Amino acid sequence: MNSTDIVLTAKVPSELGGQRLDQIAAQLFTDYSRSRLTLWIKEGKLTVDGKVSRPKDTIFSGAVLDLHAKQESQGDWVAQNIQLNVVYEDEALLVINKPAGLVVHPAAGHYEGTLLNALLYHAPELQNVPRAGIVHRLDKDTTGLMVVAKTLEAQTKLVEQLQARTVSRIYEAIVNGVVTSGGTVDAPISRHGVQRQKMAVVSDGKKAVTHYRVLERFRAYTHVRVQLETGRTHQIRVHMGHINFPLLGDPVYGGRFRIPPATNPTLVQSLKDFPRQALHARFLELEHPVTGKKIRWESELPEDMVWMLSLLRQDSESFEEK
Repeated sequence: MNSTDIVLTAKVPSELGGQRLDQIAAQLFTDYSRSRLTLWIKEGKLTVDGKVSRPKDTIFSGAVLDLHAKQESQGDWVAQNIQLNVVYEDEALLVINKPAGLVVHPAAGHYEGTLLNALLYHAPELQNVPRAGIVHRLDKDTTGLMVVAKTLEAQTKLVEQLQARTVSRIYEAIVNGVVTSGGTVDAPISRHGVQRQKMAVVSDGKKAVTHYRVLERFRAYTHVRVQLETGRTHQIRVHMGHINFPLLGDPVYGGRFRIPPATNPTLVQSLKDFPRQALHARFLELEHPVTGKKIRWESELPEDMVWMLSLLRQDSESFEEK
């Protein structure tokens, strides 16, 4: 089994003296999450003056914390040679442009052929990082930018940014209906009360906020740009459906697609045949977990959305000419 040795020592400064051990450790070993440090304390891998302590024990200034741990491989997932579209890579980060049809993480029915399997082949060291460095997900048929942490330290920093809502994730979508202006959907999301595979807006769900603005209007559809403030499962798909502008092609939340009168048969057939939710993660901006510098990436719209937008545009223009 692969593993990475972690050996660190820190002396408790006066300003941290008198606090709980887990609180002090989280402030001294900031590359690791508090939950992970707590686990290491319980396992005796993080000691105080050479002695095993409990997470809740009060520790005074001058004490020496020693961390001797191994970051073990995180699962028995199989590395598979699946082509990745790598947008950016360094020692800490990997940014990929995910295609439609690629499941992000192994689950029931998808144990192989996932992004995680591809990542383990591309960067075998990810075996030592929880979830192979995946810190956020895209739905199977959503395309676009995803960031992956290549080290445990980078993963901790990126998760902190996501929780603090400082990571900027901007999507583009084609939605049913003519959106008159931009706006914000602030509606909590949780599992659907009956259809458990679906998410829904429910009063006691987790807070979810989505901002959207119009890029281009057509006769019965709208090209919109959407920015996430939170990151709930299926958030954009649920929220846009909630305000009666579901995504084109969405098999779960889309409802019936709309055909305006006197529509060209090519467009009608293309709308019927569009194979997925028309959603693309276009922009990603975050603070590099090592350098602290802001970095921004952009991914062009995929061909299927470009083609659909051109058909919708031609339809609108031909209707205006009559």
